[in-house]
Amino acid sequence: MSLSPIPVAAVLGHPINHSKSPKLHNYWLSLFNIGGYYIPLDIDPRNFENSIRALIDLGFVGANVTIPYKEKVLKIADKISDRAAIIGAANTLTFLQDGRIYADNTDGYGFLQNIKCKYNDWSAGEGTSVVFGAGGASRAILGALIEDGANEVILANRTRSRADQLRSDFGAKIKVVDWTKVQNYLSDASTVINATSLGMDGKEELPISLQGLRKNTLVTDIVYTPLNTPLLENAAKRGCRTVDGLGMLIHQAIPGFERWFGVKPDVSENLRELLISQ
Repeated sequence: MSLSPIPVAAVLGHPINHSKSPKLHNYWLSLFNIGGYYIPLDIDPRNFENSIRALIDLGFVGANVTIPYKEKVLKIADKISDRAAIIGAANTLTFLQDGRIYADNTDGYGFLQNIKCKYNDWSAGEGTSVVFGAGGASRAILGALIEDGANEVILANRTRSRADQLRSDFGAKIKVVDWTKVQNYLSDASTVINATSLGMDGKEELPISLQGLRKNTLVTDIVYTPLNTPLLENAAKRGCRTVDGLGMLIHQAIPGFERWFGVKPDVSENLRELLISQ
């Protein structure tokens, strides 16, 4: 009688010590009593492709990808999901049985599910969204907003040329405005999204006045350290609906875990508390 191989997955980055993914996935492995492992791997940039191929040879079932490899990994993938191709980056790899690499991006999925699980009546199509930032997270969020029916997204970045590039990539639904003038568009916004690191522990606060925000506008932040960022705190004081960034981290992990380990986990308060305590 042959024994089934033990499924092993990893998170790949450089550096990687900051990642909460091992604690997240190993919580689910324990919860479902799955005999598998999820480990952090610091991958040397000089040996990136060989390291990925070695994981396949060692029997790994897949991996999450974080900074600085989300874009680079598309160059070695054999199969790429439509959303990863549109975003231009991947965060979830599945190693297929024939040895090929399937690359996907679940960041946008995680972003949408994080909001919809708290406010199930919310839709990107209900009005104008305002997005701060034009980095990798912003690419995933713009794709998700358009997929969810957004008709207009106001985009502002401190370096305008990066926002202009996203406008070129995503099309006419994206309207780029100057960073110094974006607060003028908040009064018409139904959704406001911080896709920058501003407001994170150790970083300066987001230097944008919320004075024009309407009550019940949905405000969300990809930052989750601290959980209640200055943006969310100030928005709540103005009567806005708020969504913290920790749920995006959890929800983006669900598709990968399901593919690798065969079980679709839920988001629980126990898991949130575990990740916050790290």
